[in-house]
Amino acid sequence: MSAPAKSRPRLLLVDISSFFYRAFHAMPDFRSPTGEPTGAIFGVANMLNKLRIDYPADYSACVFDPRGKTFRDDIYAEYKANRASMPEDLALQVGPIREVAEALGWTCVVVEGMEADDIIGTLSRHATARGVETVIGTGDKDLAQLVDESVVLVNTMSNETLNIEGVKTKFGVPPNRIIDYLTLMGDSVDNVPGVEKVGPKTAAKWIAEYGSLDGVIENAANIKGVVGENLRKALDWLPTGRVLVTVKCDVPLSFDFDTMGHKTADSAKLDRLYEQFGFKGMRAALHKGESRSAIGAPHPFTGEGAEGGRGEGTVFRQADKDAGAARWSSGEPAAQQTTFIDSRNYECILTEAQLDAWIEKLNAADLACVDTETTSLDQMQAQIVGLSFACVAGEGAYLPLRHIYPGAPDQLDFDNAIAKLRPWLEDKAKKKLGQNIKYDLHVFANHGIDVQGYVHDTLLQSYVLESHQRHDMDSLAMRHLNAKTISFADVAGKGASQIGFEQVSIETATAYSAEDSDVTLQLHGAMYPQIAAEEKLNFVYSKIEIPTSHVLLAIERNGVLIDSALLDKQSGELGVKMLALEAKAFEEAGQPFNLSSPKQLGEILFDKKGIKPLKKTPGGAPSTDEETLAKLAEDHPLPKIILDYRSVAKLKSTYTDKLPRMVNPKTGRVHTNYGQAIAVTGRLSSNDPNLQNIPVRTAEGRRIREAFIAPAGSRILSADYSQIELRIMAHLSGDPGLLDAFAKGEDVHRATAAEVFSVPRDQVSSEQRRYAKVINFGLIYGMSAYGLASNLGIENSAAKLYIDKYFARYPGVKAYMDRTRNEAHERGYVETVFGRRLWLPDIRSGNQGRRQGAERAAINAPMQGTAADLIKLAMIAVQDWLESEKLETRMIMQVHDELVLEVPESELERVKAKVPELMSGVAKLDVPLVAEPGVGMNWEEAH
Repeated sequence: MSAPAKSRPRLLLVDISSFFYRAFHAMPDFRSPTGEPTGAIFGVANMLNKLRIDYPADYSACVFDPRGKTFRDDIYAEYKANRASMPEDLALQVGPIREVAEALGWTCVVVEGMEADDIIGTLSRHATARGVETVIGTGDKDLAQLVDESVVLVNTMSNETLNIEGVKTKFGVPPNRIIDYLTLMGDSVDNVPGVEKVGPKTAAKWIAEYGSLDGVIENAANIKGVVGENLRKALDWLPTGRVLVTVKCDVPLSFDFDTMGHKTADSAKLDRLYEQFGFKGMRAALHKGESRSAIGAPHPFTGEGAEGGRGEGTVFRQADKDAGAARWSSGEPAAQQTTFIDSRNYECILTEAQLDAWIEKLNAADLACVDTETTSLDQMQAQIVGLSFACVAGEGAYLPLRHIYPGAPDQLDFDNAIAKLRPWLEDKAKKKLGQNIKYDLHVFANHGIDVQGYVHDTLLQSYVLESHQRHDMDSLAMRHLNAKTISFADVAGKGASQIGFEQVSIETATAYSAEDSDVTLQLHGAMYPQIAAEEKLNFVYSKIEIPTSHVLLAIERNGVLIDSALLDKQSGELGVKMLALEAKAFEEAGQPFNLSSPKQLGEILFDKKGIKPLKKTPGGAPSTDEETLAKLAEDHPLPKIILDYRSVAKLKSTYTDKLPRMVNPKTGRVHTNYGQAIAVTGRLSSNDPNLQNIPVRTAEGRRIREAFIAPAGSRILSADYSQIELRIMAHLSGDPGLLDAFAKGEDVHRATAAEVFSVPRDQVSSEQRRYAKVINFGLIYGMSAYGLASNLGIENSAAKLYIDKYFARYPGVKAYMDRTRNEAHERGYVETVFGRRLWLPDIRSGNQGRRQGAERAAINAPMQGTAADLIKLAMIAVQDWLESEKLETRMIMQVHDELVLEVPESELERVKAKVPELMSGVAKLDVPLVAEPGVGMNWEEAH
C-alpha cells in the first residue's frame, strides 16, 4: 500500500475502535508476563506505526468512542441494541491501547455523547477548511460518506484505499449518496432498520434510477413487487433512519486543531509499556534506536513490512517468541514464519515448447506442486479450466486450457495437453503436493486421470500443527510467510457478480494460479519441517491424515444409493405430521400464528400466556431457542409441541425433500463431502449432504436411514466401535476398576451403577443403570454437579453425592482429570494417545466462563481426538485390505465411530468377519477395542 502524493498538509485520523476490534479477533491471545491480555495492544501498535510510515502526516489523532449513550440513542431507543458487550479480555486492553497510542505520539480524542465517526467527520471538515487533506484509517463503510477531493479512506485490513472513484466502484454510488444508500439498506450492526429485503444492489439500483433517496421516496408508488411494498411500509421510518446513518460534521470541539500537530514518540514511556506487556522484540528495537524497525514490523493483517512490500517480519516473529513464555500462554502454537520469496517469476504456458519444458522440469523435480482451476466447487462435477505448477520457490507456471471470453488468446488443445501430462501425473514415483489435495484428486478423476504420488497437503499440515486455526491458503500465507495473496474474489468477484474462472482473463489467471502453486510450495517448506521434527506429529500427519484423505476420496466417489420413492413417501407423511402439530399448537395457543417466527412465538409464550422468559437474545427479546424451549417444555405443553414441529420440519427440509434432489445424474448416487480439517478434535465432518446428523433416537430419523439402501445382490454392513470413548477414558486414566470392567467384557454402565449405588451388579435396576450411563458420559464431557442434576432431574446435592461416590470408586478418573487440566494450563494443549495436539486457546483466559469451558474441553478432547484417530486408522486398514484382496466391496460412509460398507452377497461372510477384526486391531490399548458388525438391506437394518 503506497501513500498518495503529499502535495499539501495532511491529517491522519484513525477510527480506533475498528482497529482494536480487528486486532483482538485476528491476533493470537498474547499475554503479558503477568498473564494480562495484550494481543489487541500489539496489533494496534503495529497498525498505527505502519499507517504513520505509509501516510506521513502533519497532524494525527486516534478517535475513541465514548462510554454510555450518544445522541442517536435519544433518537432511537433500539440503536445498537443487538450489539454484544465488549469481550472482557478486549475491555482490559482499551486503556493500555490509549497509553501506547499517546506514547507513540498520537493525539487521542474522545467526546462524550458523540461517536468516533462524528468526531472524525467534524475534524475532516475542519481540515478541509484549512486546506489540509485527510486520510482516515477505518474499516467502517459509514465513513465513505465523508470522501471527497480532500478526504480518502484507508482500510488497513484489506489494504484498500477509497477515493471518490473507489467509493463508486465499491458501493455503486458516489460518496454524496452513501447516506441514501445506507438508509435504504439499514445497518444490522447498529440495529438501524432499512427497507426489508433491500440490499446493496437494489439500493444502488434505485439511487441510480431515481437520483437520490428523496427521488426513491417520491416514486415509491411506482416500484413494483415485494420490495416496492416493503419500501412503502418503511416510508415513515426512512427520515429517522437517514438521521441515524448520517455522520455529524459539526460537533463542538473543546480543543484546537493544532493540538493534533505531529509529536515525536516518548521512548521512555514506550520502553516501560513494552516491558510491561512483554514486547521484548519491540523493546530491543527501541533500545537500538531502530525506529523504522520497531515501528515497521510487518502488519499483522496484511503481512507487509515497513516499505509496503512483503517484509521478513523479524520484529513480529521476535515479539511472537517474547510475549510470554510468553506468547503461547493461551495455548497457541508458535507459527514458524518464513520470508516469502517474492520474485514472482510466473509463466503462462501457451505453446507446445513451453509445455514440454515444464514437463521436463516437473520430471526432474524432487517435489512439485500442481493445482487445478475449475468450473465449480462441486467436486464431483468440476471440470478443469487450467493447471498451475511450481518446482522452485518464487517460480511458477499456469497452463490455461478452457478460458472462454471475448479476445481470449489461443490455448493448447485440452486432450493433447492432458495426454502429455498424464505420464507425470500418474507416476507414483513423482512426488507431488497441493493445498486440499482431495479436491484436486476428484477433479482429475472427473477427467479419467488417476493421479498418483500426492504425498503432501499443506491444508493437512496446518491442521496437524494448529487444528484450531484457519487453514485456507490465504490465511496460511499470512501466518507462515507474512505474505498477502491474491484472493479468488480479487480475480472473479463475489456474490451475484462473480464470474466463472473460465471467464477470468488469462493474464489475471496466471498471476493468481501460479501464485497458488508457488505459495503452496513455500508453505510446505515452512510447515513440514516443524512436523517432521516431532515424531508424534509426523505419525499423525503421514500415517493418519494423508492416507485418510485418499480413503475419503474413494468413499466420496463411491457414494451411497438411496430410495428416492421411499423418501418422497416419508416427506408426505412428515408434512401431514407438521400440519397436525401446527393445529395442536394453534389449539394450545388459542390462536393461529407462524410457528417459525420467534417474534410471534415469543408474543404467545411470554405476553399472552405470561410465561417467565429464561434468557434474552442479544437484541433484548425473550429467547425462544432450542435450549430455552426444552427447559420450558418441562412445565408447559406449547414449547414441547414447537420442538417436535421444528424437529420434523428439519428432517423434511434437510433430508426427505432434499436428498432425492442431490442424486448425481451420472452415478445415480448421493455423494457427500467429508471435511477433514474442520473439527479441532480430528473428527470428520460431512456436508452436502450431512450424513452425520441424521438422528438415530427418533423413529422418523431411523426411517430416513431405511432409504439408504444396497443395490440388488448386495447388503449394507455397518461396523462401529463399542463405547469407544469410555474405553479410551479407561486407557488414559489407568483406573483399575474401569480397566477390570472392560477386560471382563462387563456392561460398564451396570458396573458403574453397582459402584455408585453400592448394590450387587445383578441387582442394578434399569433406572440406576440409566443414571450411571449419564454419569459415565457426563464426566467424559466435564459435566458439573449442576449439569448432572439438570440432566437427571435431581437435586444438586444428590448429583454431587453421585459424582463424589463415582470418584471414590474410580480414583484414577479423578486423577486423570486433575492431571489433564494441569497439563493443559502448562502446555496450552492436550494430546491424543497418538500424539495429535488439541490446542486450547482459552485455557488461560481472563474470562472465567471461557477458561472453564477450555478446562472441560481439555478433559474430553483426548478422548474425542483418540476416537477420531482410531476410526481414521480403521478406515485406512479396511480400505487397504479391500484393495489388496481386490474385492468389490465398497466403503460408502463414515459416521461418528461407524464404518458403512456396501458388500456383494458373495463377499458378505468374509467381509463381516474381517472388518471388525481390522478395526479392533489398529491399536493396542490397555482395554480391548470392540467393533460390532450388523448387516441389512438398508442402513437402519444394518445398524
